[in-house]
Amino acid sequence: VQLVESGGGLVQDGGALRLSCAASGASVDNYVIGWFRQAPGKGREGVSWLSGSDGATWYAGSVKGRFTISSDNAKNTVYLQMNEMKPGDTAVYFCAADRDYYRDYFLTELAMDYWGKGTTVTVSS
Repeated sequence: VQLVESGGGLVQDGGALRLSCAASGASVDNYVIGWFRQAPGKGREGVSWLSGSDGATWYAGSVKGRFTISSDNAKNTVYLQMNEMKPGDTAVYFCAADRDYYRDYFLTELAMDYWGKGTTVTVSS
């Protein structure tokens, strides 16, 4: 499975971006697709995930109400719509896929089977 992120860039405080995670080699229906981010000098943190099997979603508290994860199965792509962006959202954003979905799913780096190379998001103040 290959994952390719796109849509990063420079945006002003309060602005919006939509990130895309295009998958090939397998259907996103069969995976949990997660978005992570890594800010300069910090570790990688989970931002959101979407279950391909039942459509369940989750958001980190820092982005809840501002970010929305969705999928387009015809395009085999998962999106992360980011609104009301803040300088604290500046990071490299990665999408990743996990084959295993379970009740009370918890997003963790170690569980992800496939990773994209990331796309850079910069929010200026």
